[in-house]
Amino acid sequence: MTTSSIRPLRTVLVANRGEIAVRVMRTARTMGLRTVAVHSEADRDALHVRTADTAVLIGPAAARESYLNVAAILEAARATGADAIHPGYGFLSENADFAEAVAASGLIFIGPPAQAIRAMGSKSAAKALMEKAGVPLVPGYHGADQDPGLLAREADRIGYPVLIKASAGGGGKGMKVVERASDFAEALASAQREAKNAFGDDRVLIEKYLTRPRHIEIQVFADGHGNAVSLFERDCSIQRRHQKVLEEAPAPGLTAEKRAAMGRAAVEAAKAVGYFGAGTVEFIAEGDGFYFMEMNTRLQVEHPVTEAITGLDLVEWQIRVARGEPLPVRTEDLAIRGHAIEARLYAEDPDKGFLPQTGRLTHLVLPEGLPGIRVDAGVAAGDAVSQYYDPMIAKIIAHGASRDEALARLAAALERTEVVGLRTNRAFLARIARHPAFAAAALDTGFIERHRADLMPEPAPVGLDRLALAVAAHLDQAGQAAETDPADPWSPWAAAGAFRLNRPRTVNLVIEADGAERRISAEVAGSRLNIREAGQADTDIAIEARFAADGRFDAVLGAGVGARRISGRVVVAGGRTTIFADGRETVLRFVDPRDSAGHAGHHAGRLVSPMPGSVVRVDAAVGARVVKGQPLVVVEAMKMEHVVSAPADGTITAVKVGIGDVVQEGAELVAMDEA
Repeated sequence: MTTSSIRPLRTVLVANRGEIAVRVMRTARTMGLRTVAVHSEADRDALHVRTADTAVLIGPAAARESYLNVAAILEAARATGADAIHPGYGFLSENADFAEAVAASGLIFIGPPAQAIRAMGSKSAAKALMEKAGVPLVPGYHGADQDPGLLAREADRIGYPVLIKASAGGGGKGMKVVERASDFAEALASAQREAKNAFGDDRVLIEKYLTRPRHIEIQVFADGHGNAVSLFERDCSIQRRHQKVLEEAPAPGLTAEKRAAMGRAAVEAAKAVGYFGAGTVEFIAEGDGFYFMEMNTRLQVEHPVTEAITGLDLVEWQIRVARGEPLPVRTEDLAIRGHAIEARLYAEDPDKGFLPQTGRLTHLVLPEGLPGIRVDAGVAAGDAVSQYYDPMIAKIIAHGASRDEALARLAAALERTEVVGLRTNRAFLARIARHPAFAAAALDTGFIERHRADLMPEPAPVGLDRLALAVAAHLDQAGQAAETDPADPWSPWAAAGAFRLNRPRTVNLVIEADGAERRISAEVAGSRLNIREAGQADTDIAIEARFAADGRFDAVLGAGVGARRISGRVVVAGGRTTIFADGRETVLRFVDPRDSAGHAGHHAGRLVSPMPGSVVRVDAAVGARVVKGQPLVVVEAMKMEHVVSAPADGTITAVKVGIGDVVQEGAELVAMDEA
């Protein structure tokens, strides 16, 4: 190969958002390249915009009018003098028409050729190709005929349970497990809507749903000179709603023979379609067998674990291969170094079916700088998570000499992560990392459901030690605020200390914890507080605490022998107090006795939206009789649908929304009389 065959590259435009856009820009910068960000109206101040050398607004918040707007992206590249476009993952990353349009504009597409995307982008076509190549497939239907009646008959032939999957795309979008024939039609319609909204293509395929499978994928890389390598495997079996939660490399318990066989099959699959660049061949493995699922013709979200065990920068490889360079290593040069595990930190509520959350990150501390820990984040403190895009906050990657070491580091990192402003899955991830079955590598895609009671336990009552910490922080903050009178800071009456003649001061407070009001009396004696809960015998606890300006504290709970020292942070925001300590977080609210408004309770007959989103379907009509469980409204957020169903038999009295309406969490959708 000659130097003249390598195309010059000075500026890279990243046609994506979030952590992958930030990741690509940082690698490009280390290579001496300029970076361009594109963004929607909703992302004007996003981290990827702040990271880039130049940023261009390409449209409104809706992805179809911005991040999926090919013409706007190409115009941004032309206007900024970009030489190449990196698609990241999601959005247009596996869109063959986009790859062709980039090439037709004279730009470098940092990804595979359009024909390879087209060949593997359709799950049905890819399975047909693999079938010809002799790669084992899960029994299913991958045909072009999408008649609902035919699909239902094919599901009957395959045998329930079956899995409906969007033919284009991935990430769990357009994927439904169907347990019985009576549920097939509704599940098919929902899968097709999700697929259409996410990928612009509502075609689906149907497969037998395996009951205890592992999800193992092979990272492949190829160049334009006929070279292709396998960069080993990842185990992505820990999933919820068919979306990955934790991923690790290498796959625990995989024999060298099976690793080699899967690697060979993956490389042959890439060569069969003239592939170059980064790609992932995904397999379902059960027992001794493995079955081809699909090929993702892009970089995967979980690529950092492969980078950790190989010591490679896959984004740098992408850029070098795209501009014409050969792969820098051969398969025989590669070796596995240690073990790596990645956890996806999402803005979602595990206790409510993993519903996505939106809001502003008023406080965010990620575990950067810890030994063996890497953090890839697409947001920073003060940024907002909106309803329009994927709710991922960050990826936390732990690497160690062994799986046990990597797992211990991951658990510790998750326990040092702090998020205030919206609910996250942080505690849920930490429970997985600490779970004995996960430590024993007893992995399959049903892991979360099987261990649901351990991973999503009923909340325990907030202990008096947490109430004491909250009270100490509350009084410390109140004391600081009252230390000076802005009108007369030198007045002796401005002091609000704890001094009382002959006896200590007592403060009575009401704290809302886990929906219940707890009445606390705090006796202030010098630097010590003595805390007691009303109506509870033997609940006294002493606490001495020091607080820094950033909320960090060092406290001693108890007195004399048995006193316990504890450190952490208290964050007060949005009317709530959040305590981070001992790897746990506790959220409390101090109740103002003068506030008689109370809280809006649930009113029977009012069906409300469980999350912010857009209404995509309304099956309710005023006067209609409905039965318990009947779907009434479908709300979509972040490309996932949630069905609001009738809680009981009854009659619809009002329909408050229409298709296309944007609603907030708690917004009334339908009213009904239950009878």
